[in-house]
Amino acid sequence: MTTRILTGITTTGTPHLGNYAGAIRPAIVASRQSDADSFYFLADYHALIKCDDPLRIQRSRLEIAATWLAAGLDVDRVTFYRQSDIPEIPELTWLLTCVAAKGLLNRAHAYKASVDKNVEAGEDPDAGVSMGLFSYPVLMAADILMFNAHQVPVGRDQIQHVEMARDIGQRFNHLFGNGKEFFVMPEALIEESVATLPGLDGRKMSKSYDNTIPLFSSAKEMKDAISRIVTDSRLPGEAKDPDNSHLFTLYQAFASQEQSSEFRADLLQGLGWGDAKQRLFQLLDSELGEARENYHRLIERPADLEDILQAGAQKARRTATPFLGELREAVGLRSFRTNTQTVAASKKKVSKGARFVSFREDDSFRFRLLAADGEQLLLSRNFADGKAAGAVTKQLQQGGELDIRTEGESFGVWLQGACVADSPVFADAAARDAAIESLKLALAPQQD
Repeated sequence: MTTRILTGITTTGTPHLGNYAGAIRPAIVASRQSDADSFYFLADYHALIKCDDPLRIQRSRLEIAATWLAAGLDVDRVTFYRQSDIPEIPELTWLLTCVAAKGLLNRAHAYKASVDKNVEAGEDPDAGVSMGLFSYPVLMAADILMFNAHQVPVGRDQIQHVEMARDIGQRFNHLFGNGKEFFVMPEALIEESVATLPGLDGRKMSKSYDNTIPLFSSAKEMKDAISRIVTDSRLPGEAKDPDNSHLFTLYQAFASQEQSSEFRADLLQGLGWGDAKQRLFQLLDSELGEARENYHRLIERPADLEDILQAGAQKARRTATPFLGELREAVGLRSFRTNTQTVAASKKKVSKGARFVSFREDDSFRFRLLAADGEQLLLSRNFADGKAAGAVTKQLQQGGELDIRTEGESFGVWLQGACVADSPVFADAAARDAAIESLKLALAPQQD
């Protein structure tokens, strides 16, 4: 069985060693598996939530695209695209927004953190909170559900977003599926073995802390950055503690088992920090040198990158466009031409397929009238016993003139001066009147 895997990187900065070891390198390795169908994208719509500098976003898109390719991503094996080149994604975002519960989004970690920070500062809880930030999980759900990804590699801080995508997808399936599961339920893929690299100061390597080592900077810039890694005050000749050394953690993420063992032993034997940093530089320079050259070659030819991304977008849209057509159909955004052509053929089918479904609710009995496609046409009032409910369904099945009374955007069916069943509430009077016609057709006497 083929497993579809989807990964995105937000385009708000220059890729660093942490991005490479934690996301890019393991994703490229995974894409080479014979049973993997991999989708990798530049999350540039997400970037707009975090950054209002157009030049920075544009530069980051270029740098991150070049990084993926320079690191060895094979675009013939994967689908590689920019989020903003797939117009179906924002349209799906809106369809999902219309079924996503506000209470669910209220619980999103990023939104709650902003609210808590505002409250602590004595500000309005929603000060500075954009709708982009608030509805960020819905856009992420659209990214995932558009391509029905089975697995989404994420850090632990992103697990909630995958769970929310599941919740939203399940809600859409329930409301519009009529037994069909449009969306696969994605799973968060947490790779415990994937490195979370420390930055220059020992905290997690992050642009937010300004403690990163740029991935494809020049050899001199990389060496200068490594020289600023914080170490303890132990002198050359004094034993070092590899397990509590940020420098050793970085080395280990790129070294073989044999290299790591040798480095550990030398630190325990008193290797000086200056020599240790030189070894780390030599290791990284050897590991990334060829990729660095490819990266700078790609950066200098942005038109080639554009062609690759446009080809990836076309490939992605071959999946997205027809799928969105199905979803539009499901929610009622259908062509009038299609409806006109099929209405004559469907009338007889609908009327023959309509059925009553009886059920018990607490201490009373009720029934539903369902159209052939499963749409609920009527829901009865409560009856004291099943016999009374059955007598009403039998009377409705016999046909004859229906006593239908409208009230707002809904209607009721009356028998002998009492309302016995109600319709759903419709969007407008036109939808209500169309439903009345469907009901009359469904209850009309059948003719062979």
